[in-house]
Amino acid sequence: MKPTVTFPPERLEYLRLLARHYPNVQAACTEIINLRAIQNLPKGTEHFLSDVHGEYEAFQHILNSASGVVRVKIDELLGSTVPRSDRDQLATLIYYPEEKLEEIERECDDMREWYRITFHRLIDLCCLVSAKYTRSKVRKAMPPEYAYIIDELIHTHYEKNEADKRDYYENIINTIIDLDRASNFLIQLCELIKRLAVDHLHLVGDIFDRGPGADVIMDSLMAYHSVDIQWGNHDILWMGAASGSRTLVATVLANSLRYNNLEVIETGYGISLRPLSVFADEFYRKCDISCFEVKIAKEDEDSVTDRDKLLCARMHKAISMILFKLEGQKIRRNPAFGMDDRLLLDKIDYDSKTVSIGGASYPMLDTDFPTVDPADPYALTPEEDTLINTLTRSFRHSEKLQRHVRFLYSKGSLYRIYNGNLLFHGCIPMEEDGSLMEFSIGQGCDRLSGKAFLDYADRVARRAYYSKPASPERQQGMDFLWWLWAGRNSPIFGRDRMTTFERRFIADAATHTEPKNAYYTLYNDPAVCEGILKEFGLEGPHCHIINGHVPVKSKKGESPVKGGGRLVVIDGGFCKAYQKTTGIAGYTLIYNSACFRLVAHEPFVGRAAAIRKNYDIASTTQVFERLESRAMILQTDIGRKLQGQIDELVDLVAAFRSGAIVESHKG
Repeated sequence: MKPTVTFPPERLEYLRLLARHYPNVQAACTEIINLRAIQNLPKGTEHFLSDVHGEYEAFQHILNSASGVVRVKIDELLGSTVPRSDRDQLATLIYYPEEKLEEIERECDDMREWYRITFHRLIDLCCLVSAKYTRSKVRKAMPPEYAYIIDELIHTHYEKNEADKRDYYENIINTIIDLDRASNFLIQLCELIKRLAVDHLHLVGDIFDRGPGADVIMDSLMAYHSVDIQWGNHDILWMGAASGSRTLVATVLANSLRYNNLEVIETGYGISLRPLSVFADEFYRKCDISCFEVKIAKEDEDSVTDRDKLLCARMHKAISMILFKLEGQKIRRNPAFGMDDRLLLDKIDYDSKTVSIGGASYPMLDTDFPTVDPADPYALTPEEDTLINTLTRSFRHSEKLQRHVRFLYSKGSLYRIYNGNLLFHGCIPMEEDGSLMEFSIGQGCDRLSGKAFLDYADRVARRAYYSKPASPERQQGMDFLWWLWAGRNSPIFGRDRMTTFERRFIADAATHTEPKNAYYTLYNDPAVCEGILKEFGLEGPHCHIINGHVPVKSKKGESPVKGGGRLVVIDGGFCKAYQKTTGIAGYTLIYNSACFRLVAHEPFVGRAAAIRKNYDIASTTQVFERLESRAMILQTDIGRKLQGQIDELVDLVAAFRSGAIVESHKG
């Protein structure tokens, strides 16, 4: 007798739709078995990076090596049988297969034997890194043209006395070599190993600015198999520029000129700066530009002429004055931002050459502003208005930039909760007493704090790009992106004020201070970190905050692990400009089925040297938390989704067996 099971009408209708895919008990039960088997596999390896700031060579090496995961697997497999030099070469081959293979082909006398040995090692390595995945998932990761061959090789196991299987295995390899497909096959094997070494990549903000190759990094991220991004303040800056914010276009250009980092703008995104150079040469040729000297990296000093430095300084000053005007207009347009104290152009006394800030008067290093009208200091001249409109159109019409920013919006967010960890770039704004800071900044934001405020901010940030051009919603969104970039205690800026004006024009270093939000002191308290996690619905011994934004001063003994192990800061100076302060070249984090592993990296020697001499990034690994037992997919976000699917299929089986839904056995 069939059991009596009743379902609400809407549930029964859903189960009927599900029955189209699983038309009978056997099909549904088979899928339940498959899903439960997946749940009981070890969780995949997660890789966390932050604050890469355009340093594309170091970024790509870290990505290729999976912060040492690939090398650990090589040593685990071959450490007792293969010399260190050969393992070094194999690691470099996996990181840079095409370039390294060209070098080996020039130097090796017997490439056939080298290929045969290397294929055996790479296939064994594929077996090792694929062990925690289903055969179906591994097959999907394989290059289509070699999927059948690789699948056969990594699943053909034989003992020494099994001559038939051994001959079958060797014949496949020999045929690949005979058909002159060895190099192509080897490259695909290397790419597959890297693909399987890491299941998911998290980039915790600040892809752009300072380094020369943010566009190259974005191309790599778009090609990566599984990635999410938490927006950093420098990412928001470029997102706003691409959306059409004149203020953020001016900010991007001022920052890029300040650090002589124009390659990504002109070469990477095809944005011409000729209109700005012509304008600066006309209006700022006879102007004092001593406060706007461009910072030149030591390695670039010989390639930048005095004439180039002079022109860049003029351009830097010209766009900075436009920026200060546009920021003033934005502050006036949004009184709820509460930033009237940052209106400084109207506080200048040109007779005494001083500026009034916070009730105090400071001498100015420069008051030679040919385009500023003291009677109306925030008004653009007609020429400035035309210039910034032209530059903004160039940002809006850069196809590559628009493609990259669409990707940032589709894969990015202000924060993310993933497998029990809370990821964000900047901070959760807090008051000195440890309470969550409330924001009432207009546009529907009234006394919001914590998660509610970040959810609101994420929604409004998207209006800047997706709302109709020239609409009030789009303007509000662009204004809000600027607030996220520079606003008081913004969750991705995390400071009381941005003192660009003071740094350019006032010698007194006390005015340059940008006080950090209380979060950056309070996060040393485990109770505070646990409170933040609870605010976002996370509780448990292995929940963490993963943070970037503020470089960890390792050389002064600062630890990246805060709050009794509840919080990890993984900005340790990836960007070369910060390495004198931090003492290292960045942290990355690995979270696999056994532990959380923090990796501290030394500066990268460069791609060419890494390939030629088999150099890896020197790294120090610290396991800062081990799991009591191996983490399985069942315990992850994906595992919980699979459980939901299992529950639905169990209901479907019950509906079949009760007769509520009739089975189909067609086909």
